[in-house]
Amino acid sequence: MAAPLSVHLDQGSKVRLPGAARNVVVANPRVADVNLLGPQDLVVIGKGYGVTNIVVTDAQGRTLFDRDIVVSAPDQGQVSYIRGGEARAFSCSPRCEPISPAAQRP
Repeated sequence: MAAPLSVHLDQGSKVRLPGAARNVVVANPRVADVNLLGPQDLVVIGKGYGVTNIVVTDAQGRTLFDRDIVVSAPDQGQVSYIRGGEARAFSCSPRCEPISPAAQRP
């Protein structure tokens, strides 16, 4: 089993496949999404914090890609605070802007 693919929230990671993709399945589309750039290239995009998996098969049903996807916060440029039981997250680069509530799900 391959190591999980780590992707930061609201960022993408390009993956080169060993063959032409026919079917793409994202187990939890609230955590990650996939865009095909061509038959053998895809970009995995982090949409929400968490872990999901992506499976890609070819026209004959052979598995080309089957990996866990871990979506985490960027290493820098974010700040969070909790007030009255409500957590708020901000992306700061260079000004702080609120991150959408859908992206803040644990």
